[in-house]
Amino acid sequence: MSILEYNGAAIIAMAGKDCVGIAADTRLGVQAQTVACDFKKVFKMGDKLFVGLAGLATDVQTLEQLLKFRKNLYELKEEREMKPKVFSALLSSILYEKRFGPYFAEPVVAGLDDEGKPFLSAMDLIGAPVYTDDFVVSGTCTGNLYGMCETLYKPDLEPDDLFETLAQALLASVDRDALSGWGGVVHIITKEGVTSRELKGRQD
Repeated sequence: MSILEYNGAAIIAMAGKDCVGIAADTRLGVQAQTVACDFKKVFKMGDKLFVGLAGLATDVQTLEQLLKFRKNLYELKEEREMKPKVFSALLSSILYEKRFGPYFAEPVVAGLDDEGKPFLSAMDLIGAPVYTDDFVVSGTCTGNLYGMCETLYKPDLEPDDLFETLAQALLASVDRDALSGWGGVVHIITKEGVTSRELKGRQD
């Protein structure tokens, strides 16, 4: 078993028409034993910027605190908000710094840039990034998530359709994975603001 599979996770980020969405499950487990059903894996880093962290729960929480700290330092020094692309580069360098004893987390970054266009990126535990304009996935059921996203995704989805697509892709994927599921959360980011909805999943 990989240490990345110890607690279980499922995270998707998807781009729509001038909007972007990020969804995650809420299960915290110790292998097959479920410990909690309300564990946060997606964190708000700015008005139009979210990061999802899949992997070892302790490192997820450590990284979230470190990212908030580094982002606040940047904004104090630069006197401007951090853009998603810059945040992604910061996260990549934080992970690569610790490459010989890495944080066991595989992040997904989702946000809107200054023009209101979607930004998506994901990386492995040593910060090697991938940028895309449709969807990225992370967690213990990435095969299922890719399959569902490739089936349901259409370009230029409206915010409500993007929510429906993310919710269905997430719920269908975690049903076939014993380490993730037990509910979910979906955040839709638009120019107007963020809409967050909780999903009820199967409890088995």
